[in-house]
Amino acid sequence: MPHESYYKWFSPRLNREMELLVYGDRGAPVIVFPTSGARFYEWKDFLMIDALADKIDAGYVQLFCVDSVSLESWYNDYSHPRERVMRHNQWEAYLKDELIPFIRAYNSNGFLITVGTSFGAYLAVNFALKNPELVRKTIGMSGAYSIERMLEGYYDDDCYFNCPVAYVPNLSDHQLLTAIRGMEINLVTSDWDVGICRESTYQMSKALDTKSIGHKLDDWPDHTGHDWPYWRHMIRSYL
Repeated sequence: MPHESYYKWFSPRLNREMELLVYGDRGAPVIVFPTSGARFYEWKDFLMIDALADKIDAGYVQLFCVDSVSLESWYNDYSHPRERVMRHNQWEAYLKDELIPFIRAYNSNGFLITVGTSFGAYLAVNFALKNPELVRKTIGMSGAYSIERMLEGYYDDDCYFNCPVAYVPNLSDHQLLTAIRGMEINLVTSDWDVGICRESTYQMSKALDTKSIGHKLDDWPDHTGHDWPYWRHMIRSYL
């Protein structure tokens, strides 16, 4: 197991404490986004850290495993969809205004990467597309890139700008598009991926194509499914 460091601080953007695990001491910094309802130790529990141990120990990458608020946002069935999307936006503000400055102070390597599997893939890719001035590479494995199904028919501008299959085809800002086109984008699915995720990965690829945004679309064969044993094998091709 690579060297592990634990951090916790009170986030003024979220008005709660947020926890973090860091693996490694150098290399390209990688923000690891958890799956739906999961915590910051998910990649440790499901042996993703072990799968990358040699690359972490060799100093190629340094992983920052963030905590999630998805049970307070997208998966909070007890709140109005408007409150869900606003809580998600507060979490993204925590990432941008608190976590990334922490990473910059911790690691001088400017090549920031975002990565996630399943719902974490959506979180990683959406954040990268909205912040291409910060993120140099993003990896979405087995993701679904629309949140409309979680909004019970509600939809506003904040929802729209968290739905990359919707907002990417309509991007017009030259500076933003240039930054996105300069980012390495990896969309990954497989032949036995969950139906909505495989379909949505292809939809995301088409959305990028509409704006001539270069990216890599990988569809893994040989009965590769939507689960951790597959992702442990797949991740080594992208990090």
